[in-house]
Amino acid sequence: MARRNIPMPSASAIRELADSEGRLAIRVTPNASADAILLPSGPGGSELIVRTTTTPEGGKANEATLRLLAEALGQPASALELLRGGSARRKLVRIGTACR
Repeated sequence: MARRNIPMPSASAIRELADSEGRLAIRVTPNASADAILLPSGPGGSELIVRTTTTPEGGKANEATLRLLAEALGQPASALELLRGGSARRKLVRIGTACR
């Protein structure tokens, strides 16, 4: 069965959610039906929603999340840094400033 193709938000829309130090709060859903990045819904929402089809074993879901986020931002995954939440759904990621 083919995976659904869900459009990603623009890089600028994602960067607007980051604070002045380039930190971005995300909520990850592993084992999703399709890879996707969704902007927060509702007023005052600041947490980016990232869905990945990868299973959360041995950090694989974290790696897939960073790759997906890097792709949406148009920069290499090595420019992103997981600051907090290595084993949690809520994570804090520093996005690189090279393309900002």
